[in-house]
Amino acid sequence: MILISQSELPSSKIGSWTKLYKNYLEGNHAIDYIICPKPESKFTSVKYQYTSNNFIDKIKAKIFKKSHLSALSALKKILKNNENYIIQVVDNFKIVPDIVTLLGENGFQKNCKIQFCYHGFPPFLDKEKGVNFFQSIDEMILLTHDSYQAHLDYYTSLQCKFSVLPNGIDTSKFYPLDAFKKQKQKKALQLKSKNVFLWCSQDRPKKGLELVLEIWKKNSFPDSQLLVIGSTSNVNIPGVSFLGRIPNSDLPKYYQVSDVYLFSTLCQEGFGLSLIEALSCGCYCIASALGGVPEVLHYGKYGKLIVNPHSISEWENAINEYLILQDNPYKSPIDLYSFEKWRKSMNILIAEAKLRLTN
Repeated sequence: MILISQSELPSSKIGSWTKLYKNYLEGNHAIDYIICPKPESKFTSVKYQYTSNNFIDKIKAKIFKKSHLSALSALKKILKNNENYIIQVVDNFKIVPDIVTLLGENGFQKNCKIQFCYHGFPPFLDKEKGVNFFQSIDEMILLTHDSYQAHLDYYTSLQCKFSVLPNGIDTSKFYPLDAFKKQKQKKALQLKSKNVFLWCSQDRPKKGLELVLEIWKKNSFPDSQLLVIGSTSNVNIPGVSFLGRIPNSDLPKYYQVSDVYLFSTLCQEGFGLSLIEALSCGCYCIASALGGVPEVLHYGKYGKLIVNPHSISEWENAINEYLILQDNPYKSPIDLYSFEKWRKSMNILIAEAKLRLTN
């Protein structure tokens, strides 16, 4: 089992799928090799082949017209004619045709299958390229059934196997506190407001932070405070605290002291890892009804969906609705999106892929 990653693993960067694979590779996993840039530390339970992107590699890639030449060279070092391989690729659509070419040129087609994990939501390739792509892989793994339906509606032919594997989180870290412990944690973090709202993401326009800040500029919500994680600002907005980047290990306590989580994405999110972290910590979740988000919240069973996420008034109405209610009717099972479920499902998908290869 070979995993090809564009990011180093383990990764020092913030990312949902790199966090998932870190958790996975620290426990019971089915990966034998990782092809990736050299990380600062290594997993001891796998073998590595490193990729590089220095000046010489860039020149070679340009000459041979293969932008992934380093990864392909690393893959070729692993492959042997008398072995069978599952090659798992994460989100890197462009490398797949080069892998297929390498396998064909070296006679490895029969003993290799490609498993592709896609963490977006909408179809990534146009119709013509998509048909060719799905002919070249053995399995496409998506985050939601709605994403599968979007692919089914868009492409005229899907010849590979499709599977759905929702994201998972460590529920031993992300869980709700009882009322007493929550108040104690609020006091420790010097949070005095009765209602704590939380926004947590990378500060990019498509994540909708400016929209949320515009709401706080316009409104004075009673006894409420908005915490913003992942962004800093010199602008003073009453009721808003910018906390900047917070270490992953500290994130659970901020979810646990928050009453409302705002997931204001303005794009078609594949899933939303921070959303299920907040959900598992007992937050009242208000989220854009885009991409995979409605399915994540079970179409409104576990959170308030904003049908028109670009509408400030719709967000204001949802926030005021909570402030009047002062309760969370959307509580979900704590293990709804547990990492253990994800690990078990991933191991099953790999085992099934191996079975298809050997039969």
